[in-house]
Amino acid sequence: MATSFKYANKYVLITGSSRGVGRLLSEYMIQNGAVVIGFSRGRPAYECENYHHISVDIGDPKSVQEGFAVVRKLVPALHILINNAGVATSQYAMIMSPESAQKMLTVNIFGAFLVSKEASKLMRKNKWGRIINIGSIMSSLEPAGGSIYAATKAALISMSNVVAKELSSFNITSNTLALSGYPTDMMRALAPDVLDGVINSLVIPRLTMEDDIFNVIDFLASERSSYITAQTIYLGGIN
Repeated sequence: MATSFKYANKYVLITGSSRGVGRLLSEYMIQNGAVVIGFSRGRPAYECENYHHISVDIGDPKSVQEGFAVVRKLVPALHILINNAGVATSQYAMIMSPESAQKMLTVNIFGAFLVSKEASKLMRKNKWGRIINIGSIMSSLEPAGGSIYAATKAALISMSNVVAKELSSFNITSNTLALSGYPTDMMRALAPDVLDGVINSLVIPRLTMEDDIFNVIDFLASERSSYITAQTIYLGGIN
């Protein structure tokens, strides 16, 4: 990863920051000059001068409000929100437990809504903000075994687009990066046939690489992307 200061003087909030894509993006932002606030239910996976970990259950409104009370004390502004936290259960609908389905609904869409709601209040003060939602290409591919997960990621896109309309007058954009297969614990939990089906359905049938993610994040977070909002970018392309 190239080191620069493209995010100098930027305060970034990333949910699900302790592992996977959340940790990857936290490290990337810090290496590029940002101060990162990480929301996660677990303990911080690493320590750094420019990283502040807050234990938050994003599906719990009270926990989110308490987390943002801490954010307001830690940083003078919030410029970028990356709604990354998510859970996935790959299982056919007929045998999926209600608990698994409810957890995906709570974290993947309700949690993203709660965090976006509070973050936008902070962004509005400075009339500048970037909300980037980490979606999934499964919202479009709709593979067998992914009924609730695909539905929550489709709902995330709809929510992002509506939020974009509501916040446009405050110079706040809201977009979605729909990931394809990237090697995380969540991906490894998928049934091999489901993962193979997803990869083989892409226009460019390969796994996602780190720089693929960084490239889109940089584009959506850029000062020059003030006219880019209510959009979804599908990594790997969809037919």
